[in-house]
Amino acid sequence: MPKLTVKDLLRLKGVRQLTDVYVTTISEAQACNAAGIDIITASMPSSKVDLIAAAAPNSFFVNAIGYGTVTTIPQALELGFAFLKGGADAVYCSMSAEYIAAMTREGIPCIGHVGLVPYKAGWYGGMKPFGKTLDEALLVYEQARRFQDAGAIAIEVELVPTEIATAITTRLDLLTISMGAGSGCDGQYLFATDILGTNTGHVPRHAKAYRDHASEYERLHNDSIAAFREYKADVDGGVFPAAQNIVPTPQGLTEAFLDAIGE
Repeated sequence: MPKLTVKDLLRLKGVRQLTDVYVTTISEAQACNAAGIDIITASMPSSKVDLIAAAAPNSFFVNAIGYGTVTTIPQALELGFAFLKGGADAVYCSMSAEYIAAMTREGIPCIGHVGLVPYKAGWYGGMKPFGKTLDEALLVYEQARRFQDAGAIAIEVELVPTEIATAITTRLDLLTISMGAGSGCDGQYLFATDILGTNTGHVPRHAKAYRDHASEYERLHNDSIAAFREYKADVDGGVFPAAQNIVPTPQGLTEAFLDAIGE
């Protein structure tokens, strides 16, 4: 599958659902690329962006500017350019529209975030759906419009009631990527850890596990302990190393060596 560009993604609005997966490892990025996932999102430092880009050459790659690590617009610009130089195709930014406006003016494609934004959750009563009252729904719409006016190519819409998210999607030109906001958005977004079932903590309602890798990792971990115990027992019992595990000494070499060093 050829890699989608910003222009391609925007042309797909209303045509088909896009897939977006948040990855944390090169292996996950490679697997998403092989599976034909449209968009991968990560939060890599600028020094490691190129590793994810190389691992998923056919997926549109969005790298996130982490909140708390950037406190000024010049810092955001510096990181945005560094991400693009490393091979990212766009920047995810959960900060205000002013940050996105500054980056898009310089040609950096940006994705914003509305609805439940985790670091802002305390303002709205905690980690829970946002947009279930008229005031909240209007605020989500207002924020989405601000991001569009700032030049964002897309917004993540997290835990917003489905019909509200759909109504917003049909009224905006940018892409809406749903995390728990329904199929009325332009795409669906999940974390790799949830898809693969490696999440051993709280699993959010909007997530869906397609595998149970946590159990497999536990099995492999216990099997590793058993293997290490067997190795230790072999060493303690003089079983390892055996003849096949060592380099044999050529005949006569030991005597010649000892003579040479005067022993």
